[in-house]
Amino acid sequence: MANVFKYCTKEQEIEFLKSLNLGNIRTLYSVSNHIQNHYDYLEIPKKSGGKRKLMMPDLLLKMIQQNILKHVLYGFHISSYAKAYYKGADILDNAIPHVNRELLLKLDLKDFFHHITFDMVKELVFKEEYFPESIRVLLTNFCCYQNTLPQGAPTSPTISNIVMKEFDECVGSWCRKQNIVYTRYSDDLTFSGNFDAFIVIQFIKEQLKEYGFELNERKIKLLTKSQRQSVTGVIINQKPNTARDYRKEIRKQIYYIKKYGIREHLKKLNFDGDSSDYLKSLEGKIRFVLHINAENIEFQNYLKEIRNLEKK
Repeated sequence: MANVFKYCTKEQEIEFLKSLNLGNIRTLYSVSNHIQNHYDYLEIPKKSGGKRKLMMPDLLLKMIQQNILKHVLYGFHISSYAKAYYKGADILDNAIPHVNRELLLKLDLKDFFHHITFDMVKELVFKEEYFPESIRVLLTNFCCYQNTLPQGAPTSPTISNIVMKEFDECVGSWCRKQNIVYTRYSDDLTFSGNFDAFIVIQFIKEQLKEYGFELNERKIKLLTKSQRQSVTGVIINQKPNTARDYRKEIRKQIYYIKKYGIREHLKKLNFDGDSSDYLKSLEGKIRFVLHINAENIEFQNYLKEIRNLEKK
């Protein structure tokens, strides 16, 4: 496709930028020229241990990024193999394709967002056939920090899906020929079927290297039907379900509430917050079970009981 923006004048580039509805033009250039002043560093604990490093944009930059997300990025197509970071995304969409399969292989990408560079975003997202050169640089600058995709910016998840589109299609096409089911949830790659795991892993390593990514070899998991198979927290051996221990803990909480009453139960737990906060949290856990398995009558009854307690 010919680059129709190659001979754009400065005035035409400004008009193009205005058409994107990102905000005041002077403000856009001012923020872009001092992007490092608009991020705060934050560390939060991971469930698996260690710390997750986030770069959080301030309110002004966040507003600009949200406008880029709304007026620019939402117009891009992503692969059907991508199961996270789009409107209506559900963890069930990532789990259901792998239900009741012989083998389940789970792979993890190492430092996923960090491996998505300024050049990758510019070339794969803000392509020259769609944007004038100066606007490509400007938009990429708003979405990157210190040459990588910042984990914490509202644009980063969607950009990661756009960047991974070609990889997803390549891997998905290869898997279809091998009768293997493939999905990707952010940096988690999942494969299921009846296959030689070594061949799949080697193929993925080669593809990742070609696209500039790296496999986290410490997180490779291969599970058979005789083991508990889970995908994004959903058990998928026979049908989608939550973990037995998760449901068991909810049952225990319900039992003690019935036995002692909510106030005494919270005293025994040394719970300092309001009882309504505890009940809302417990309701959320029950709703999660029902979201995964809506036909669970036991937990339907728990939900009714908790909602009655909340009313009181």
